[in-house]
Amino acid sequence: MRQLLITVPRGQGPRVLDLARDEGGADLVRLDGASADRGEVELILAHVPNARVGSLVDRLEAIPERRIAFLPTAAIALRPPADQVADQVADVQSLSPLEVFVSGLQSVGSWGAFLGYAAAGGIVAWIGLVTGSSYLLVAAMLIAPFAGPAMNAAIATARGDTRLLGRSLLRYFASLALSVAVAVALTLVFGVRVSPPMAVDISQVSGLAVLLPLVAGAAGALNKTRSAQDSLVSGAATGLLIAAALAPPAAILGIGLARGEGDLVQSSAFLLALQLVGVNLGGAAVFRLVGLSPRGVRFVRGQRWFAWTATGVSVAALAGLLTWQLTGRPDLQRESRSREAVSTVRQVVDERSDVRLVEAEARFTRGEIAGQDTLLAVVRVQRTASARGTDEQLRVELTRQIQRRLTDDGFRVTPLVDVTVLLPPESSLASPAEAASEAAPTAPDASHGE
Repeated sequence: MRQLLITVPRGQGPRVLDLARDEGGADLVRLDGASADRGEVELILAHVPNARVGSLVDRLEAIPERRIAFLPTAAIALRPPADQVADQVADVQSLSPLEVFVSGLQSVGSWGAFLGYAAAGGIVAWIGLVTGSSYLLVAAMLIAPFAGPAMNAAIATARGDTRLLGRSLLRYFASLALSVAVAVALTLVFGVRVSPPMAVDISQVSGLAVLLPLVAGAAGALNKTRSAQDSLVSGAATGLLIAAALAPPAAILGIGLARGEGDLVQSSAFLLALQLVGVNLGGAAVFRLVGLSPRGVRFVRGQRWFAWTATGVSVAALAGLLTWQLTGRPDLQRESRSREAVSTVRQVVDERSDVRLVEAEARFTRGEIAGQDTLLAVVRVQRTASARGTDEQLRVELTRQIQRRLTDDGFRVTPLVDVTVLLPPESSLASPAEAASEAAPTAPDASHGE
């Protein structure tokens, strides 16, 4: 429950008590007092269910010269009979749309601290990528202050609040630009001459990359709508999820810009755009589902047409990014295509009876060969007893078969296949009859006994 302090002119107290009682208020208290600037007043203390705070505040707008304050922390109202205390405490509700909106505004800190955290997060993320330390990437995600403006942008989209959306996007892009600039500066100052392997690995985009920002935005919004007692996941955890979608790509973009690595710049910029749109869309959808609407008594800046426009732009942008990813060259789905290539290699080898697969891996190379996307498949196979021909003949035949299958399956790459035929011990190559013959004991020579 939420504790409200309501101050109204003398004589309006009973009316407030009736309204609070209608909204499920408990422990209602009316006190007479005097205000320093308004003379004699009445102070009403009420404990109201979280979900009804907004409704009560809207109804109180009809009372002139009312003033309302509510504590940002939840209150536990214990009412008789005593044997129902457990049920009263367990009755936890989601926050009202008014509280969600107000808490979002309160999460906007000062510019100095905000940019300081953005710079610190960028530094830690850069160190983690260069040194290959995954725990530093996690630390950077905890420091990066992207969750606040991300959720405020989603609230503004759901409400159609142009002013809040503008402020949120300004903080959003300022923090991202600072993180990228920090990575550029560190890369140049410390003379990083080779792109860090971890940065290259993270920049490999998957066809399922869109799921992370959508889930991150929805989880962040869900956390914003729950009271502290009802939240099974901390705000830091959902903030980490949002930062996980933004902090590493921002640092990789800085490294790519400093080194002039076009593939890193393209993939990380695409990831950032996808995360920004996805987080906003996922968060706005949840906020609308919990009742955050364009208009309200206490927030009149929202405009319904802008809410639909902002949502439509987000959907169109997401659709455009996915179309670019899935219909263009494989640059933006290399991780998925690599896994599919390994599956294709396994199918080709499994169809043959003269070899057995030992190991297969596939990856896109970073070699600058003009006019082609190079997919390198490294395949190791073992001869079977039924194999005919030399190892070189098997290697050439299998190489061409794999290349042909990858080309026919529409990979739109230049498949370079490296097949190695491994020779097992001689006993493994023997046929079953030969192996049984060698294993059977030989009869003693009679002449030898004589």
